[in-house]
Amino acid sequence: MARSLLKDWTEEDYATVEHGILHAKHRLHETGIFSDENLCRIIDTHPEEDFSINTMGYDANQFEWREGDRNGVPAEKLLELVKNGHFWMNCRKMVKNHADVREAVNDIYNELEAKSPGFKAMERSANLLISSPDALVPYHIDIPVNMLWHIRGRKRVWVYPHFDFRFASQEVTELVCNGDLTEDVPYNSEWDKYALVFDPEPGDLLTWPQLGPHHVKNLDDLCVSLSTEHLNPRAIRRMHVHRANHFLRKTFGMTPTHVSPDGPLAHVKQTLTRVVGKIQNGGKARKKAYTYPITFKIDPNAPEGYVLLDEKPPEEIAPHLALDKAS
Repeated sequence: MARSLLKDWTEEDYATVEHGILHAKHRLHETGIFSDENLCRIIDTHPEEDFSINTMGYDANQFEWREGDRNGVPAEKLLELVKNGHFWMNCRKMVKNHADVREAVNDIYNELEAKSPGFKAMERSANLLISSPDALVPYHIDIPVNMLWHIRGRKRVWVYPHFDFRFASQEVTELVCNGDLTEDVPYNSEWDKYALVFDPEPGDLLTWPQLGPHHVKNLDDLCVSLSTEHLNPRAIRRMHVHRANHFLRKTFGMTPTHVSPDGPLAHVKQTLTRVVGKIQNGGKARKKAYTYPITFKIDPNAPEGYVLLDEKPPEEIAPHLALDKAS
């Protein structure tokens, strides 16, 4: 029998997955997979194309997120820079690249499928997040269903009402699902009064429905989290509905209001986007998503641990900032 990495879950907890905001317990931090020694092993064996390192400012109201170049710095030195600097490392596709993490993620998802009514996790993936004290992640929405398994350190997470276009407009959501924007979206600190705020500690899980807006700030110490992502037919259909609405809005000047992933119209829109996508994107259902250009490189000898390669201001790097100015 597979081990259980879920701790003290109730029937209500299992039933809430994908349908509401859930704060629950897990045992991933007890596995030993995420010690400094193993983090270094993971970083140094992880494919370069699936690794990113970022830096950012200190104010969630100012978008200053930058994409960097590791510059060949070994994992032990990178981990030291993250512990003492202002960085966010992301090892993507952990399920594909690391057997111990793949086993743990599959144990979790298999248990959820067995005990959560109607739950199905296809296209399982995981990102390992290793980040500095006081580091932050800008306000954003995740296209797949996201589950944040916190392992080391302490952080604060603001989760905003889901399926509410006051906090990520329908047009912005369409642009993200269509790949025209990254998952970072316009933010207004006035919305914070509507957010639920959590301070997860090691052994805490946070999850919310697909496309739920949120942002994160570390509180102290090195933070390590595993962010798992999955899709299923309903989640995929939700994405297609938003893509179809974007196509109808952009091509025919329509103002579609239907966004439900359920019912005959959702299936029609899914078929539409699959056909249109293959015509427009060279046989692929979805074009490649926008990615940030690399604007700095790691340099352990620099005062802040990195040097800028490009002095462009953030508004010339991040397309969603133009939406802020236009609104």
